[in-house]
Amino acid sequence: MARIAGVDLPSNKRIEIGLTYIYGIGRPQANKILIATGVNPDTKVRELNDDDINKIRKVIEEQFRVEGDLRKEISFNIKRLMEIGAYRGLRHRRGLPVRGQRTHTNARTRKGPRRGAIAVRRKATAKT
Repeated sequence: MARIAGVDLPSNKRIEIGLTYIYGIGRPQANKILIATGVNPDTKVRELNDDDINKIRKVIEEQFRVEGDLRKEISFNIKRLMEIGAYRGLRHRRGLPVRGQRTHTNARTRKGPRRGAIAVRRKATAKT
């Protein structure tokens, strides 16, 4: 099992797909990495030799920001928006959609489960 950027890549998948298990690398980035290293995208992760793994690891370290560094940068960007009082920062603080989506009916992912105001009233009337 290959370990790149602190992530164990699944050995039964193609390397093109396996690289996407690293936070910050999607399919286009994975293809760029494989072209730069000269590794065939159709080879399985378990079929890679140590030389290929080291080439991939070197390219990722030099050219891309992944995993912990990327997560840290994103969280600092969000904190900065919140501190300067930007509109996007306020939306992050309130847990609402940031990019202009409607909130009247949708946005359940950001807002969380519905608060059951009706269910609470039913329980109160049932007791009396």
